[in-house]
Amino acid sequence: MLRITELRLPLDHPEGALSEAILARLAIAPDELLGFTVHKRGYDARKRGAIMLIYTVDAQVADEAALLRQFEADRQISVTPDMNYCFVGSAPEKLAHRPVVIGFGPCGIFAALILAQMGFRPIVLERGKAVRERTKDTWGLWRKNVLNPESNVQFGEGGAGTFSDGKLYSQIKDPKHYGRKVLTEFVKAGAPEEILYVSKPHIGTFRLVGMVENLRADIEALGGEIRFTQRVTDLLIEDGQVRGVTLDAGEEIRTDHVVLALGHSARDTFEMLHERGVFMEAKPFSVGFRIEHPQSLIDKARFGPQAGHPVLGAADYKLVHHAKNGRGVYSFCMCPGGTVVAATSEPDRVVTNGMSQYSRNERNANAGIVVGITPADFPADGPLAGIDFQRKWESRAYELGGGGYVAPAQLVGDFIKGQPSAVLGSVEPSYKPGVKLTDLATSLPDYAIEAVREALPAFERQIKGFSMRDAVLTGVETRTSSPLRITRGNDCQSINVRGLFPAGEGAGYAGGILSAGVDGIRVAEAVARAVLGEAAPMIEEA
Repeated sequence: MLRITELRLPLDHPEGALSEAILARLAIAPDELLGFTVHKRGYDARKRGAIMLIYTVDAQVADEAALLRQFEADRQISVTPDMNYCFVGSAPEKLAHRPVVIGFGPCGIFAALILAQMGFRPIVLERGKAVRERTKDTWGLWRKNVLNPESNVQFGEGGAGTFSDGKLYSQIKDPKHYGRKVLTEFVKAGAPEEILYVSKPHIGTFRLVGMVENLRADIEALGGEIRFTQRVTDLLIEDGQVRGVTLDAGEEIRTDHVVLALGHSARDTFEMLHERGVFMEAKPFSVGFRIEHPQSLIDKARFGPQAGHPVLGAADYKLVHHAKNGRGVYSFCMCPGGTVVAATSEPDRVVTNGMSQYSRNERNANAGIVVGITPADFPADGPLAGIDFQRKWESRAYELGGGGYVAPAQLVGDFIKGQPSAVLGSVEPSYKPGVKLTDLATSLPDYAIEAVREALPAFERQIKGFSMRDAVLTGVETRTSSPLRITRGNDCQSINVRGLFPAGEGAGYAGGILSAGVDGIRVAEAVARAVLGEAAPMIEEA
């Protein structure tokens, strides 16, 4: 197979145009093209009204060797890489202790799935509930202002990504095509096949629920065990080696291999690990607000007269601004046609996030507008200082909202002018349980407020209408990534506790569904190698 990149066609090209483009690019006759598949389809929207689709295809041709010689110097034509996943080994017949996976978000799911497919029959411990029960609890916060601290947007089967846009793209290095394995398993579990080739695939919350259940069934069918409402309260360590875990009910599970697939909000577990001496360090993350605009405004700004085209769908954006005070401000987790959701996991704190369904047909677009911070900004030292920082501003948001998990909000025009908002304009905020208009000036550190105030008019120069007076800012967004890293070596094990495999977003090694799933695969392979006594290869971190 030959991989051909940068095949450009008009947005409304006829059905046979792609095969014709392949024939023209390779300069071959129709009978020499034996077949092709689309590997990737993106678009170039820089010229509004003349949007082009960009294809990467894998073509089967009559004389591949001759064409490779002919196009030897052409970087846009090459041999299609082998993207099939290969297991690193299989479990021995007699295994003293089954590996344990803590957490059943994207990372934990794929760590458990790969281990199960290799015959290791992992035990998965998830502090939250199964996904459908968890969904009811999450709606309980959104509709009834009632938080379940163990079953919410952050905790439960599927992880935080279940209540998101379901984005399935990443900028990580992936030379072994683990991302393809993740996407393939998602399709088997019920995702639309288009996620294998569109440039920015997404699934949406409703579809993710059924997919997560199907992946769980696959793991169980292979001998894995998933146990819900099982919070790990202690780690058993002997002479620098993991020997088991203790659950909140007092049960001990003996094991020599523990995958820490924690989400970025497992704060009590981070505290326990720190007390047990597991090495970790504070890391940068970002804080800010959710901003909402009419989706039609974003569509028109990005796509011009071709806004609303079914191939393009709802438009997204990615924005970056370097503020005069040295802070970077950027859009985060942009959710076209979505809603802003309550995402706290702790009582009396307000946290926002964004969510979209597969259709992306809600009236508003939303995104995080966040400011980068570093451990130097934390008032305290130590690896847990970032958690204290987050909690401070989440509690402040709860106070500004007036309680009941109502979020503080402000019109963009008023925020830029530094005056409180009293009345909504044309944009109706989507956050549930609701918002209270106020002044957000005291909801985050002064340097963050200053940077966002400067960035919003700058973003207007890229997207007309972005700083419209009655766009809505809702606070606060603090859980952009883990505030710490549980440092690991090239073998994916903790640098000071053997048998402990920090993984995914909570450990500081992923950011999003796809990268978390990829990291789960890496770590599952590392566990298998550790069990089988093989030398671990060098791991390229994302």
